[in-house]
Amino acid sequence: MLASAGYVADRALEVAVSLACTLGQPLLLEGEAGVGKTEVARALATATGAPFIRLQCHEGIDLHHALYEWDYPRQLLALRAAGDGVDDGRLYDRRYLIRRPLLSALESPEPAVLLIDEIDRADDAFEAFLLEFLSDFAVTIPELGTVSATSRPLVVLTSNRTRELHDALKRRCLYDWIDYPTPERERAILATRVPEAPAAIVDRVLEAVTRLRADTELYKLPGVGETLVWARALLALGADSDLDETLGVVLKVHEDLRRVRESRVLEGV
Repeated sequence: MLASAGYVADRALEVAVSLACTLGQPLLLEGEAGVGKTEVARALATATGAPFIRLQCHEGIDLHHALYEWDYPRQLLALRAAGDGVDDGRLYDRRYLIRRPLLSALESPEPAVLLIDEIDRADDAFEAFLLEFLSDFAVTIPELGTVSATSRPLVVLTSNRTRELHDALKRRCLYDWIDYPTPERERAILATRVPEAPAAIVDRVLEAVTRLRADTELYKLPGVGETLVWARALLALGADSDLDETLGVVLKVHEDLRRVRESRVLEGV
């Protein structure tokens, strides 16, 4: 399934995804930024033809961002139009309900792939709310009651591990750690995603990325996404282009740029 959607996975990830699909359990994927965690969910949606629903977590996220909110302007217009003739039951009608990603996934007429991206950026309160959601695939909306899943979604959670997630959340999920790929798998990824890149470009990019990742003092190591963009950059500029001139494609921190240029770690690539 993953390969059909252009995702090159290792055996451990293949097993984790297979079990998540078979058992219907959420899958928690951790790893450094840029190693392909988000793309797993996209690939699953592409391979199965399922709707893809994404919830991007951030600091301060709450139920109004994640689950639902009421369309207050339309409710106000209804009140003005009806005068005193609108009761709470009609005011909190589903036509005034704005569905956010979690509710959209629950009410999807067909099983959806729900991506809860970067859950580690949310706070403890939101993580606690997800415990009920992931256990029962149902939520309570005070004005409407309990809403249960029409079709149980396949849930993929990702974390860059900027903070440790609670054990209660992890117990509800299958788990896999996605590491930086081996050179062989990264070559296969390049062949899949940038098939037009000649061998000379692929070899240079893989050698350069391997050297950069070996430098443990860099603030942010390049991920697979940066590898792909670097190959496309060299394809646009020419296979013999100076790698030093294109470092901004893969390094996004000033101190990292300076360190690599001063150390001349890419000399000869």
